Amino acid sequence: MAAEIVHVTSEEQLRLGLDIRKKVFVEEQKVPADLEIDEYDVIGDNAHHIVIMDEGLPVATGRLIYYKAGTAKMQRIAVLKEYRSKGYGRVLLLAMEELARDLGLEFSVLDSQCQAEEFYSRLGYEVISPEPFYDAGILHVRMQKAL
Repeated sequence: MAAEIVHVTSEEQLRLGLDIRKKVFVEEQKVPADLEIDEYDVIGDNAHHIVIMDEGLPVATGRLIYYKAGTAKMQRIAVLKEYRSKGYGRVLLLAMEELARDLGLEFSVLDSQCQAEEFYSRLGYEVISPEPFYDAGILHVRMQKAL
């Protein structure tokens, strides 16, 4: 795996990430497109996007927003189906955590689909929601990690 971490700074790079999200969330998981895209899907000070490239191809993406004082919220974490279980999700999340630390944040929070909870647990996240909840029709748990 020759992963390249791209901190999105152009509309073209942002589009690469949005295309991954469309394939994973809208096409594969049937999340309505109007729920998938929101006000944070722009280049600006309120959201930071990362794309993972493999040999010039975009394979994973995620975004970081400010959740509350000292806390990042990791969102829209997606890896293309054919690249799962190859370490790209781990590379992506570690890059997002490093960015959060660089921004002076102390904690990371994310809403994990229940089927991905074990993945995040292996990376040090702990469930903090009292029970699972639905988001876009998919069961999730809220998880947190100290950075």
